[in-house]
Amino acid sequence: MKDYFYTISKGGEGFYKEKGSKFIGLAFRVRDEDEVKERLEEVKKQYHDGRHHCYAYILSKDKLRANDDGEPNHSAGDPILGQIKSKNLTEVLIVVVRYFGGTKLGVSGLINAYKTAAFEALEASKLIEVTIEEIYDIQYGYEITNEVMRLISDFEADIKNQEFTENCTATLGIKQSLKEKFEDEAQKIEGLTFNPIEETNK
Repeated sequence: MKDYFYTISKGGEGFYKEKGSKFIGLAFRVRDEDEVKERLEEVKKQYHDGRHHCYAYILSKDKLRANDDGEPNHSAGDPILGQIKSKNLTEVLIVVVRYFGGTKLGVSGLINAYKTAAFEALEASKLIEVTIEEIYDIQYGYEITNEVMRLISDFEADIKNQEFTENCTATLGIKQSLKEKFEDEAQKIEGLTFNPIEETNK
C-alpha cells in the first residue's frame, strides 16, 4: 500500500497550433466529481466560443474518464488521459479547448494535437507528492503524556492540533500503511482513546 500519490498544486496552460486550429490545454487539481463539473463549467464559460471542450480526469484508480466532446471517438479524450497516466498523476483534470481553423486534421492529427496540448499544460504545472494519511482524534489524561508522546514518535505521526490540559487532546495524521499497527499499539495504552475522523488527508 502506497503512502503517497502525485498530483499538481498549481495548474498550468499549454498551447498547440496546427493548420489554423488552436488547442488550449488547461490543467487543474480536482478532488471529486463536483470539482470536475465546476472546472468544466468555468472553462466552457471562459472559452464559450471554442468548437470543442475535450477533457480527461483521474480521481483515483477506479475513477477516471475521457470525453471527446464531438471529436471522432478516442481522438481527444484518450490522448489527454494518456498524458495524465504517463506522469502517474491523480486528482488531475485536463481540458483542451479547440478553435477550429477550417482544415480537418484527421484522426492521427487530432490525437497528436490533443496529446501535445495536454502535455504542455502539465509541463507548465507544478507537480507535488501528497502523503495519504488516516486522521485520528485522541484523548488522554495528562499523567500518560510520556507514553502517548512515545507512540507519536514511534509512528512519526503528523501532529495537526494539540492541547495540554487535564484532559489532553490531539489530532494526528498516520501514514495509511501503518493504520492497523498504530491502532493495535494505541489500544495497549490504558487511558488513551482514539477515533478515526476521516480516511485520507489531501
